[in-house]
Amino acid sequence: MTDDVKKSLGPLGPLVGTWEGEKGDDTAPSDDRGTEKNRFRERMTFEPIGLVENHEQKLYGLKYSTVAWRIGEEEAFHQEVGYWLWDAKARQVMRCFIVPRGVVVLAGGTVKPGAKTFKLSAKVGSRTYGICSNLFLDKEFKTVRYELKITVHGENSFSYDEDSQLKMKGRAKIFHHRDKNTVTRVPDR
Repeated sequence: MTDDVKKSLGPLGPLVGTWEGEKGDDTAPSDDRGTEKNRFRERMTFEPIGLVENHEQKLYGLKYSTVAWRIGEEEAFHQEVGYWLWDAKARQVMRCFIVPRGVVVLAGGTVKPGAKTFKLSAKVGSRTYGICSNLFLDKEFKTVRYELKITVHGENSFSYDEDSQLKMKGRAKIFHHRDKNTVTRVPDR
């Protein structure tokens, strides 16, 4: 990746490439609507997409995908695809993604151009950084807030801590569906 591309991506520049993690930690609703904990491995890919223009707004971004497998299992239990975007003028990082369970999230936050740690969030009902779910999930497992913290540890490692806050039918308190992992860069072949 050229220095110009990396600079245009601001705080997203360090994410370009393919990453793997073997020690993910997932706290999720179980089949009986209790709590289950899963250890997982995952593979993430971030590819620059270049300039995206919305009239005066100039965005640079990454197309990304994530696939995760429970440790010891061959079939993926989680996948998502989307984009990470950087608006240098407004100092906004955005992450828009869809999970094939029928949830779409556009999260964002104010971030300094060279930040190594940053946070994004979204909440249901927001006209800007929001969450949309299918009919079943909206009724049974409504995602009401999403929070993400990214920490870049260096050129070859970053970690994330993700909290999808769910209003579950039959539960008085919000359920915190948490995913955390530290991933390392897969060398180019």
